[in-house]
Order: sequence, then structure tokens, then C-alpha cells
Amino acid sequence: MIAVDSSTLIAYINGDAGPDVDRFDSIIGNNDIALPPVVLTEVLSQPNLPARHWQMIRDIPLLDVGKDYWLRAAETRKTILTRKLRARLADTLIAQSCIDHDVALITRDTDFRHFAKHCGLKLA
Repeated sequence: MIAVDSSTLIAYINGDAGPDVDRFDSIIGNNDIALPPVVLTEVLSQPNLPARHWQMIRDIPLLDVGKDYWLRAAETRKTILTRKLRARLADTLIAQSCIDHDVALITRDTDFRHFAKHCGLKLA
């Protein structure tokens, strides 16, 4: 199982190129991909999202949010902020979903490197 971030999904929808988009495109049809819930919200809230992409995204399974998820996310964000690094709330929630499920994240957003270095997030 592998997770995908909003930055990669939006790039894919826009027809942008990149290794993250190639990786996503190669696994989208084999049921080995999941979305952190925040990614679903971020992407489906895009005002001009084509209907065919809306359905494609809805069909991707979600990573569930387990007991004490919010507390773990708070600790994860605190770990990053204590180091005076960038830790946007949405990124923290995405990272925590992946950490909790021990799945790697496909992303083009370099801010996730802090979660990989200090909190155990796996990057694809």
C-alpha cells in the first residue's frame, strides 16, 4: 500500500510531468493506493475539478483515522515546530495518517522531508 499527497494528485489532474506523477499513474489501477482523509478534502474542494477526476478520487480507499490520531498528530507537529521547521497543519495530518498506517507517501511537496527526517514518515 502507498499513499498519495494532494500536490501529486493535483499535478496529475493538471497533466504536469514528474516522477511522482509517473509513480502515481503506474499504480492507480492496481488497488495498491490509499488517500489520507485530508487529501480527499483538499483535492475534492478544488473549484474546477473535472467530474471524471472527482469520481476517480472518490474511488480511492481512505486511510482510517484511529484512536488518539489527533493526539499523535499534535505530538508530530510539535516535534517539527520545536526544531523551528515548517509544519503546516494539513501536512501534519497527512503525514500522521501515513505514519500510523506505515505507508509511504508519494508527494512533490518538499515540506514532508521534515516529517521523514524527524518523525518516521516514509517517502516514496
